Amino acid sequence: MDMITTTEALAAFCARLAAHDFVTVDTEFLRETTYWPELCLIQMAGPEDDGIVDPLAQGIDLQPFYDLMADTSVVKVFHAARQDIEIIVNRGDLVPHPIFDTQVAAMVCGFGDSISYDQLVSRITGAHIDKSSRFTDWSRRPLSDKQLDYALADVTHLRDVYAELLGRLTAEGRSHWVADEMAILESRATYEIDPADAWRRLKMRVRKPIELCVLQHIAAWREREARSRNVPRGRILKDDALYEVAQQQPKTEEALGRLRTIPRGWERSAQGAKLTEIVSQALETPKEELPKLPRQRQAPEGAQAAVELLRVLLKLTVERENVAAKIIATADDLEAIAAQGDDADVGALKGWRRELFGERALKLIRGELALKFSDRKVDAVEL
Repeated sequence: MDMITTTEALAAFCARLAAHDFVTVDTEFLRETTYWPELCLIQMAGPEDDGIVDPLAQGIDLQPFYDLMADTSVVKVFHAARQDIEIIVNRGDLVPHPIFDTQVAAMVCGFGDSISYDQLVSRITGAHIDKSSRFTDWSRRPLSDKQLDYALADVTHLRDVYAELLGRLTAEGRSHWVADEMAILESRATYEIDPADAWRRLKMRVRKPIELCVLQHIAAWREREARSRNVPRGRILKDDALYEVAQQQPKTEEALGRLRTIPRGWERSAQGAKLTEIVSQALETPKEELPKLPRQRQAPEGAQAAVELLRVLLKLTVERENVAAKIIATADDLEAIAAQGDDADVGALKGWRRELFGERALKLIRGELALKFSDRKVDAVEL
């Protein structure tokens, strides 16, 4: 199998695909040693055409591909789209639109939570995907025909999966359920992390406002360093080191070197000097400007029991509607509803989820709905 390795061939391929109303898309990438994913392959297929693009080919310009991703007349079909779209955002400075994520659609159609691509293909088409090439180093050249066949299967079977799921959604009147989720995937904010918010990815292991202030400063510094050097965050400094620095607040090379989580000799590096400088700057923050620790809302008495009842109600909803629980309500949603009722700002109380589950969940915790066990099964009964 020949890969597309020139801009001219890519432009012609994308022009053929743009003549149809959808294109299936997948990418292969590496990111173990980099901050930004290294794009290694692009696979695409239309109703009558399919091919693999080599983005590592010398001299190739991927602009025709990005133009296709920006073409609003063509639906871009992915499976588990987030990481693929992240690459397109970073490399092409655009978010594909419109998109269709078959993993999300499969949850709406009752295929369970976060079903894998090969399982979905098997259940819909009966085809078996040979996964022996899944751990390929996609940056190496040449790739074997077996590896390329495996990569191409990620988009050729996707055509049949898309057609089947689209038909089911239309027949069941659930297309707008998927559209709500696609709006999140099509938002640029989903893929852009402000370094000032990098601390939010970390576990809250600080107990004082000044510790949180230091953590915010050094997490932002690490994020900027990782981006500028294109290395994983952990290559700059491990998470455990951030927590210890936030708590111990070293302002000198000697103090930094005494920390258990700091690699030996690292405190004498340029990065070590910059880190102590950042810590010193954070410690100069006026007391009245220190961040407030996130408050853990105290759950009212009986809330945990209410959560258990809500789980049963969710299971009944899943069985009745043949839809994955994960897409209706998360564990956090259930806890918030149990503790806050109608004041809970959660997805389960918005849009179609509220109609499907949220209203009944509120009735349950208000005592307006009961769970009844009869004939060896549980039912929800209006009171």
